[in-house]
Amino acid sequence: MTIQTHSLNPYLRLFAIIAIIILALGFIFPVLGAWNGLVLSAWLIGTQKPLRGFLFVAAIAFFPALVSNWDKLSIGGIEYLGWMIAGALVSVLPYLCHRLIYPRLQGFISTFALPLWGTVFQVLGQRLLPPSIFGIFSLVETQKANVPLLQVSSILGSAGAVFLMYWFASIVNWIWDNDFEQKKVTTGAAIFGIVFFLAMGYGTFLQFNNNLIAENLSGSITFAWICLIAALGLGTWAFSRPDKYRKQWMTKSETIALLRSPYTGESLQVKNENGKEFLVSLSNERFPIQNGIPIFLKPDELTGSNKKYNQLYETIGGFYDSSQKFVGALLYGGSDYVLSSYLHSLEIKPGDSVLETSVGTGLNYRLLPKDIKRFGLDLSAEMLANCQANLRRWDMDADLFQGNAESLPFDDNSMDVVYHAGGINFFNDKKKAIREMIRVAKPGSLILIADETEKHAQDTYERMPITSGYFKDRDETISAPINIVPPEMLDIKLELVWQNRFYALTFRKPVS
Repeated sequence: MTIQTHSLNPYLRLFAIIAIIILALGFIFPVLGAWNGLVLSAWLIGTQKPLRGFLFVAAIAFFPALVSNWDKLSIGGIEYLGWMIAGALVSVLPYLCHRLIYPRLQGFISTFALPLWGTVFQVLGQRLLPPSIFGIFSLVETQKANVPLLQVSSILGSAGAVFLMYWFASIVNWIWDNDFEQKKVTTGAAIFGIVFFLAMGYGTFLQFNNNLIAENLSGSITFAWICLIAALGLGTWAFSRPDKYRKQWMTKSETIALLRSPYTGESLQVKNENGKEFLVSLSNERFPIQNGIPIFLKPDELTGSNKKYNQLYETIGGFYDSSQKFVGALLYGGSDYVLSSYLHSLEIKPGDSVLETSVGTGLNYRLLPKDIKRFGLDLSAEMLANCQANLRRWDMDADLFQGNAESLPFDDNSMDVVYHAGGINFFNDKKKAIREMIRVAKPGSLILIADETEKHAQDTYERMPITSGYFKDRDETISAPINIVPPEMLDIKLELVWQNRFYALTFRKPVS
C-alpha cells in the first residue's frame, strides 16, 4: 500500500491570502482587530506549554494597554499599574482554561471551553475591576460599531455577545487544528452561522436600540452563571474521564518485546516504583517514562550538531506545525502536497510496524494508513509533546520515545517500515544513523530518508529571523547521504521532490 499523492490546492492558498488581509485590516479597524486578537491569542497559547503561553498572551494584553494609557498611569501611580496587571491577567485566564481543557476533548464539543470561561471572566472582571480598568480589557467596548453583535446582546446581554466572540475564535482554531478538513469547516461555519443569525434576527425582532447592552445587565449575569456551571461541568468531565491515549506501559507487552537498551542492547522490562514507571535492563540500566514517553536520551551525550539543532526545535517546537501549515498553504497550496511528495514511495501493509525517526510533531502520520502500528523517536521533548497533542486530536495511537536516531532502542529486524523525514542533514553521525535504520528494519524492507536540499535551506531557513543563525555560515553544504548508504543495499534511488526543495533517498534491505 503506497501513500496517496496530494495535489496543490489553490483554495488553501486563497484562504491564506484572505487570512493575511483580514489580519492586516484588524490593525486599522478596532472592531475587526478584537476578533483577530481573540483568534491569535487562542492560537498562541495553544502552541505553548500552559504557563509559558499564559505569560506570552498576558504580556501581549498588558503592554499595548500600558502604552495607550500611559497618561493615566502618571495620575494613578502604582495602584493603577497594579489594577492594569490584574485586568490583563483576568482577561487572559479564559485562554489558560481553554489550553488546559481543549486538548483533553475531541470533536466540536472542545470548542466550548474558551467561550464558557471567557464569558465568566468578562462578567467577573466587570464586577471586580474598576470601570476605568475594565473598559481597557472589555471586549464589548471594542464592538460599539458592530450593530449585528449589539442586536445579539439584546437576548442575553453583553455576556451573549462575549460568548459568541470567544466561540468564533475557538471554532477558527478548531478548524485550523484539523487542517481545514472540509467537513470541519462546514460544520463549524454552519453551526456558528445558524446560532449567530438566529440570535441577531430575534434581537432585531425585539427592536431594541443601541443601549441594549447596558439595559440587559440582568440577562448578562444570568447567562454568566449558566456559563460557569457549564464550564465547571465540562472541565470536570474532561479531567475525570479515562485517558485512552495515556496507557500504562505495564500493558504494552508487545511493544516492550521490541525494545532494547540503545547502549548495551539488552532487553527491557517495566518496573513501577512509587507510581512511576521505568524501563530497566538486565544490567539495571534505568530509563524513566515521563508523560507516557520513555526517555533514552542522556543529557551529557547530547553534543555537537545534535545539541545545536535540538535547541532550535526546543525553541520553535510550539510554532512548528502552524508555520508548516501556513507556509504550505500560502506558497504550495497545502502542506499535504509537500509531505506526500516524499511519503508516497513508502510500502506499508495493514498491520505493519512503522517507525519514523526524528518524528517531530507527527505531521507525517496523518497521511499514513490508519491500520498500522506507529512508532516515533525524536531528540526534542517539546516536539514530542506536540506530537502527543496531535495524536489525541487526530484520534490516533502511537508509541513515542525520546532518544537519539544514531542509537535506536529497538531490536534487530523488528520494524516492517522505517523512514526518516527531516533532520538527518545535521546529525553528528549520519552514517551511524543510517546503519541503525537498516539494523531495526526487517529484511526486504524499503527504507526512506528525506530532508531539505541546499536550495531550500538557502531560500528559506537562512532568511528567517529565528533559524538563520543555525543555517548561515555552515561548515558544509547540504547533500543527500547517498554515498554513505552501505553498498550491499538494493534498489538505491535518489530523487528531488517538492520543487527541488527536498530529496527522497530510498533503498531496500537485502533479504539475506
